[in-house]
Parts: sequence; structure tokens; C-alpha cells
Amino acid sequence: MDRYKVAVIGVGMVGEQIISILRERDLPIEWPPKVYATRERTETLAGEQFLVEEVSEDSFKDADVVLFAGKEGAKGASVQWRACAEAAGALCIDNSSDFRMDLGVPLVVPEVNLDAVELHHRFIASPNCSTIQMVMTLAPLHRAATVKRVVVSTYQ
Repeated sequence: MDRYKVAVIGVGMVGEQIISILRERDLPIEWPPKVYATRERTETLAGEQFLVEEVSEDSFKDADVVLFAGKEGAKGASVQWRACAEAAGALCIDNSSDFRMDLGVPLVVPEVNLDAVELHHRFIASPNCSTIQMVMTLAPLHRAATVKRVVVSTYQ
């Protein structure tokens, strides 16, 4: 079986959770995934030591999948590096808020609307964590009896 080459851009709480879930799920990826941030350093992520490399245009050349983990520097990592990652041919999943409202970028919760992803999409966005949990619950209810309105307050 082929193993995918994964790059994680960002090492904060989100990046660490991505690393943890990649390990936990035992996905068919080369381990360890490449990890990038604004500067090179060693980080302990999910209990494991990683060499975090400084992100550059070359970071994406061998990546099959790029997981953007939020902000890296003054702007979102995906805002800065999306074009490079797509040009390198990687499938990109953005976990930041930068493209959530962009009509040209599918906003995807795989268990709910994976059909929103088409073969030509090389970049998709992930909703906010509270939204994901909510739509996972609402989707089957909506299929059974159309939901017309939901009022939600989150205190994050």
C-alpha cells in the first residue's frame, strides 16, 4: 500500500491535535509527517519530538496532503502558502478561518457533505470546531425532518 506524504503547517494547539489524530488513526501516511512553522526548532507535539522546519516554497514539493493548522506569523498560514501548496499538486485542508466564507472554497464536514468536494478541488476548508459538532448532530435530524432554523450561542 502506498503511504501519503503529509505536511502540517503550524504547531500550536491545532497543529498538535492534528499530529495526535494522525498517529491515533494509523492512517496510511509516511511517519513522521513533515511539520513547518515560521522558524526552525524542535517541538514536542503529542508526546513526540519533531524537527519543525521553517516553511518555504520548497516545503510543498513532495507533499501529497497539506494540513494548514491556523495562524503562522502575521497572517494565516493558508493565506501565505496556499498557492505554493496547490502549485506543488498537494491536496490542501485548511483548519483556519481564512477561507471559511470564500464561495470558491468548499466548507466540508466529511460525514455531512463530502459530496461538496469534487476532483478539481485541491483546497478545502474546515468549519469552526463548534460548527462541526453541531452539524454532525443536525444533519440526520435535517434529513428526517427539515430543520428550518437553529439559534446557537458559543462562548469560546
